[in-house]
Amino acid sequence: MDDFRYRQVHLDFHTSPAIPAVGDKFNKEEWQRMLQEGHVNSITVFSKCHHGYSYHPTKVNEMHPSLHFDLLGAELEACREIGVKAPVYISAGLDEKDALMHPEWLQRNKDGRNDYGDPFTVRFHLLCLNTPYLDKLLAEIDEVMAVYHPCGIFLDILSERSCWCAKCRRDMTAMGLDFTKDEDVEAFGKKVYRHYLDEVERVVRKHSPTATIFHNSGHVLKGRRDLIDTDTHLELESLPTGGWGYDHFPLSAAYVRTLGYDFLGMTGKFHRSWGEFGGFKHPNALKYEVSLSLALGAGCSIGDQMHPEGKLNPSTFRLIGQAYAEAEQKEPWCKGAQNISNIAVISAEAFYADRSKRYSNCDVGANRILLEDKQLYDFIDPDADFSSYELLILPDLIPLTGGLKERVLQYVQNGGKLLLTGRSGVDENGAFALDTGAVFKGENEFKPNFYIPGFDTVNGTTEYFMAAQSYLFDNVDAEVIATAQNPYFNRTVHHFCSHQHAPNDRSLTYPSVIKKGNVAYIGWEVFTNYATNGDYHIKELVVHVLNELLGEQRYIRTNLPDRGVASLTEQPNRRVLHLLFAHTTKRGTDVEVIEDVVPLYDVKVSVRCEKQPSKVLLAPQNEPIPFTYQNGRVDFTVPKVLIHQMVAIEE
Repeated sequence: MDDFRYRQVHLDFHTSPAIPAVGDKFNKEEWQRMLQEGHVNSITVFSKCHHGYSYHPTKVNEMHPSLHFDLLGAELEACREIGVKAPVYISAGLDEKDALMHPEWLQRNKDGRNDYGDPFTVRFHLLCLNTPYLDKLLAEIDEVMAVYHPCGIFLDILSERSCWCAKCRRDMTAMGLDFTKDEDVEAFGKKVYRHYLDEVERVVRKHSPTATIFHNSGHVLKGRRDLIDTDTHLELESLPTGGWGYDHFPLSAAYVRTLGYDFLGMTGKFHRSWGEFGGFKHPNALKYEVSLSLALGAGCSIGDQMHPEGKLNPSTFRLIGQAYAEAEQKEPWCKGAQNISNIAVISAEAFYADRSKRYSNCDVGANRILLEDKQLYDFIDPDADFSSYELLILPDLIPLTGGLKERVLQYVQNGGKLLLTGRSGVDENGAFALDTGAVFKGENEFKPNFYIPGFDTVNGTTEYFMAAQSYLFDNVDAEVIATAQNPYFNRTVHHFCSHQHAPNDRSLTYPSVIKKGNVAYIGWEVFTNYATNGDYHIKELVVHVLNELLGEQRYIRTNLPDRGVASLTEQPNRRVLHLLFAHTTKRGTDVEVIEDVVPLYDVKVSVRCEKQPSKVLLAPQNEPIPFTYQNGRVDFTVPKVLIHQMVAIEE
């Protein structure tokens, strides 16, 4: 996208009709000064909010009852004068005014209730895009495009939904669908959403061939490219303290950056999440979150909510400015940079393409282990081209059938390395789909069981408790990396031992982790278990197997702590290493925050590099540091990492 902006603000403005004097204290010069102090170069401003009112004169909707001038027009004019882009926000899935005026437009479940609660629930309520509400929404978009000619449109709270409202039931019956069958209702919901996407694109393109369009679902579903083909860019909503956590954005980014879209990492200035007036996070947290976006190939968007009086909060924009001043200095090393990844993980969420699996634990666990181990990786669709990756991971739940089976077989024959875990790699006949050196026997009836490493570990070669589901196989000619033992019995009402589970029965030991050539298999759902239990010995096992497969092909070696993040990007004539570290603390009820800065000194790094660099520089400081180059690797020591340090490896 031409002129993609890296320092954006998403300015919420959901304002009740019961609040007086809306916008009365808006001042153009003050607004401009706040944006400049915040180093902001794009801000999303509101046409219509979740309450359903417009913030400008309108012929197709109703202006907010206590707004007495064109607030949207004033904001757009202020931004144009100082070269700040201003996409326009329109609430699409929610419109509380219309929900009350037209209850027949509400989305309905089988029981007649709304997904977001009954009319007495204190929250906004979803509307159905198969009702005349869509016509009104399209008219609102058309009016904004015709009157204001914005650079983009941001539409919010949208996704494919199943609806049993009266109109949906009538239309399904007319199409020969049965609204008592969930699969028919789901199929109809997909048609409704596709129609909405196409109609929005038609209306916007009638006025502008270049205006950006983004439909926000709160999560970009892996494996559903058909839901984003009308988006011009992607915005990954990921507020760490709002329930997402600090490892959510790296997982989303690892998938989205394979799609060919410019994208933003959307965090917030809030202590927790949206709608929080007076909530602030520590400046160090925002610096880290902005730096993380840059390191993973994204631009930045920071969520704020403007006070109804129309004034931007000076403390908020001082906070934003501390992060964006640094981001502005770093942009030359980020613009146009392509992330380097030599590992591909087939996403379980993408494989099953099911919204109910969107936070699939095996994806989460794989992401955490690879992130903590400083591997360079992408998450991909099962139909993506993985031939350029050196290692392919099928985590826990990915069978090998049909076209995927043929492509994986060809990949391995061409020298690609493969890691299978759990029931991944098994074909439709219940057998391994390729030569692993073993015969798959199926699910182990004992759960939990015990893992015994065949290599040195931090706690020695003892028995380790494994809560993960395990699978059995007969070894034929594979190298055994680890073995396992069962408990004496499963814990039931008929027999149990101690407080949790029976101990391991040492009378039978059997192989559990194997490797043959370029293919390794771990007989547990290790990634799912790491997401839920976080056992160190699971990460230790996976890392050992990764090292066995990759050897010298591993891109980065470093003594950066486990909470640190490392990424590697490429620009013409240079590679840029990003090192990040922030100390996180639990506050309140399961709220993870960043406050104190803990500097790291003398961070040792070794980076795989095909040719000897001409110089290695700290960026954006442009300070050279000593390095050595041998055996295809460049080695150097970074004197200090204070939240985020970039290192440019120049050709």
